[in-house]
Amino acid sequence: MTRPVPHPYAARLESIPVVRREVEVQGGKTAYWTYGPDDAPTTIVAVHGFRGEHHGLEPVVAYLEGFRVVSPDLPGFGDTPPLPGRRHTLEAYTAWLTDFVAQVAPGAIVLGHSFGSIVAAAAVAGGLSTPRLILVNPIGAPALEGPRGVLTRLAVFYYWAGARLPRRLGDALLRSRIIVRVMSVSMAKTKDPELRRFIHDQHDRYFSRFAGRDVLHDAFVTSVSHDVSQFAPAIMTPTLLVAAERDDITPIEAERRLRGLFPRAELVEIAGVGHLIHYETPREAAESVSRFLRTSDDDRR
Repeated sequence: MTRPVPHPYAARLESIPVVRREVEVQGGKTAYWTYGPDDAPTTIVAVHGFRGEHHGLEPVVAYLEGFRVVSPDLPGFGDTPPLPGRRHTLEAYTAWLTDFVAQVAPGAIVLGHSFGSIVAAAAVAGGLSTPRLILVNPIGAPALEGPRGVLTRLAVFYYWAGARLPRRLGDALLRSRIIVRVMSVSMAKTKDPELRRFIHDQHDRYFSRFAGRDVLHDAFVTSVSHDVSQFAPAIMTPTLLVAAERDDITPIEAERRLRGLFPRAELVEIAGVGHLIHYETPREAAESVSRFLRTSDDDRR
């Protein structure tokens, strides 16, 4: 019998009220979860990364005391079905996010992780109004130019094959637990065996909760065709970048260059972690967010 994998952040999450809701956005249903008190003075809309869903950001939510966090599943992932009659391009995702925020949490802080950083940055550059923008593990440079560009090219072939093979074979390939585990092992940097088990269990549970291979392929193509640097110069909103010193997708040197592209941005670098800040160092990420949101513009000068 398989031993249950302990959730290191469970006790903190259990103390936070959470409600699941649904709303119609862009002609389709969007599932979202609200954490924290409805009367909290500050609301954050948190956008998860590629192949993930709202559970992935829960460890960060666990440490965001005093905030209300609204966390949707992106269209085509988790409990949110694909957008009806549309390809899942960046334009589709940004239109969805803009409408979602307008309906559910107008004026909220916008936070994006990984692929969510691209969606959030593109939406804000395109007119989504938010008082502050927060990007965790931002995709700050073209993925094919990162330190693992060769692996990214292999991923391009993997998702291409999954989309082109006969449907049953393609779906099996894309949901392969072996490949999910390889992805998980390659991203995890912690040496803590229990934390590594938790990370792998999270990926096993939630990394294949996509609606189908077509939406997954669309989202992957979108994720490697765009990056935050394309939109940074147009974003006048005060922005926080929370970057990892050992990120294999966007090296820290590229994140430092990215900060300089924003008119108003701060960069927090977290040591000893890679692309899984939300799992390995959620407390440090949340503390950076809290500091950023509780510091006025006057204090920054």
